[in-house]
Amino acid sequence: MTSTTTADPSDFRCFCDYPTVDVAHATSGPLAGMDFAVKDLFDVAGYPTGCGHPNWPGLDAPSLATAAVVTTLLEAGAAFGGKAVTDEIAYSLNGRNAHYGTPVNPAAPDRVPGGSSSGPAVATAAGLVDFAIGTDTGGSVRVPASYCGLFGIRPTHGRLALDGCMPLAPSYDTVGWFARTGAQLEAVGDVLLANDPHPPAPYCLVLTTALDLVEVRTRATIAAALRRVTRHFRRVFSVPDILLVEEDWSLTFRISQGAEIWTAMGPWVEDRKPEFGPGVRERMQWARSLLPDDVAFHRERRETIRSQLRARIGPDTVFVLPTTPAAAPLLTTRDEDLEDFRNKLIALTCMAGIGGLPQVTMPLGTAPNGAPVGLSLIGAPGADRTLLALAAAIDAERQAESRH
Repeated sequence: MTSTTTADPSDFRCFCDYPTVDVAHATSGPLAGMDFAVKDLFDVAGYPTGCGHPNWPGLDAPSLATAAVVTTLLEAGAAFGGKAVTDEIAYSLNGRNAHYGTPVNPAAPDRVPGGSSSGPAVATAAGLVDFAIGTDTGGSVRVPASYCGLFGIRPTHGRLALDGCMPLAPSYDTVGWFARTGAQLEAVGDVLLANDPHPPAPYCLVLTTALDLVEVRTRATIAAALRRVTRHFRRVFSVPDILLVEEDWSLTFRISQGAEIWTAMGPWVEDRKPEFGPGVRERMQWARSLLPDDVAFHRERRETIRSQLRARIGPDTVFVLPTTPAAAPLLTTRDEDLEDFRNKLIALTCMAGIGGLPQVTMPLGTAPNGAPVGLSLIGAPGADRTLLALAAAIDAERQAESRH
């Protein structure tokens, strides 16, 4: 591991406690000299895959093959830096794990790191690796990136293969990744999305209904971040009529996601009867209880919302919105309060999920409490590299300004 810090990895509790196995990688390539962590949902040959739960079958024996996305990175010269912890079966946005503990948020040690890609985010933010691979279903890359002060991406749904990765809700699941700079995030995208076009997107739509979800004391921070971002576009428009705060949107996401989660996890739950921690336990029970008619209604509703969203965003247009409604909650926050905050989060994160749209989050602000907050760009399907180029340009400008 070519870590960029002298810190002890155990200080951050972000890596899985597995015996070390050599994982070969190319000695040259576009990512040579960089190392990366892998969320413990992905198979890596010689390592078990625990998915955040001690009763997961993947712990019974080491994997025989390596997930496709991990193989691509190894072939590009990146070195494997370890498997990183995840929330239980990735069904959380907080970063707490009742079985393995909570990784330490390097940007705000008194606050949760966000999940479910908690370990990969923390390893990257702590400088233990150059970048990390996670998954994003309901916000599991975007949320910890915002909480830990990182760049992160949820690609267009279906763009990257999830072979060798635990399925959660397949119609929402995506590979995602973290980096500390926009250039690093783009460099990984150049490998994973190598053949994708990246035309400019000169038009920006600021989603004012999303801004209304931000806590009052953080709004000035988000406003300053918006000013930095919008000057990179030729024309900027305020859009008050995309009702992402409408209850139907987040409810539609949660029900359609929950039904898929029970389909994926039900056989394991019935067979092994695993114990779940707070939050995950209640969500799994709720997913199990969903009625077929409700699921069918919200699946149809999802297609309606997706059509509406895609009609509003073209290849030359980018939506801008806050990544989260506030900085990360304190570690002392009660479980029931975290659940309330999770529902507010989903009102923001469900948009890209329902639309199958790519989203990049950027660490462009600090809340009054000193913790980071993110601002996001959402693009049309297939506009992943356009968003990555924008994020890299915005970050380069910010770094140049800080040097003067």
